[in-house]
Amino acid sequence: MCTYLTERVVIEGSGKGATGWFGADRATVYVDHPVHAPYTHTVNIDVLNPALGPAARVALELTEESALALADAIHRAIGHAPAGLASRDQ
Repeated sequence: MCTYLTERVVIEGSGKGATGWFGADRATVYVDHPVHAPYTHTVNIDVLNPALGPAARVALELTEESALALADAIHRAIGHAPAGLASRDQ
């Protein structure tokens, strides 16, 4: 079932798309039908910079289990680093 709920978050970072690296300023997360992944529904994550056009986008279509494992891995990686290490004010 598609939830039609989209979580949007302002981000600071970079992504690598079809034309190379770009500054990324937002991400969206939603559950819907995938475009490419061979599943009925996936957790879709888009990291993008709309001001730079459609090439400034990185898209993921993950199973629920993969999405949760990715979230856990992010929490573990940050938890093992010194506080503030990945902040922009280094």
